[in-house]
Amino acid sequence: MKQTLIAEETVIEEVKKGVAETLNIDKGSIRPEHSLMKDLDAESLDFLDITYRLEQTFGIKMARHFVLEHVETMFGEGSAINENGQLTEKAVELLKIRAGRELPEGIHAGMDMDEVPALVTVQTMARGVMDILDSLPKACTACGNASWKTEDGIHISCGSCGAHATFDNGDDLTKAWLTKVQEENKLF
Repeated sequence: MKQTLIAEETVIEEVKKGVAETLNIDKGSIRPEHSLMKDLDAESLDFLDITYRLEQTFGIKMARHFVLEHVETMFGEGSAINENGQLTEKAVELLKIRAGRELPEGIHAGMDMDEVPALVTVQTMARGVMDILDSLPKACTACGNASWKTEDGIHISCGSCGAHATFDNGDDLTKAWLTKVQEENKLF
């Protein structure tokens, strides 16, 4: 269910806040298109801190693995990353689908997998959060009523019983998306 209680702009602001607090930089200097690694000097461990902050803020569980790692698990080694640790043509096609046909500059078959995390932006982190928030069930799992609300624009709860909303986790959503894409496109 595409939820409308938490706006994408709110999520972007919370991502910027998490990035600013983690990297000890001014939130006002962060733009949605900034690469966390290239533009903001984040390191791989910083992703864990930013992810944790977002999980705590929204009451969600973000993906622990990149989409390409899930491809390797679901469709076999070498499907997305070849024996030299480089992206395959099929991986690039998948990333085009994931990005809505517009890939970040620099993605190409043969690209080293270790370079992919540098392409993560504030906007892509926000999209990941929005995907999880959009897994909001139609009705409350505690009472069965469909009366979701948010009083602070960040936390969703049931207007009937007060239970906190539950969401699918990021890894499960990624796997479901990959299954759907594979059924529709037969990439792997």
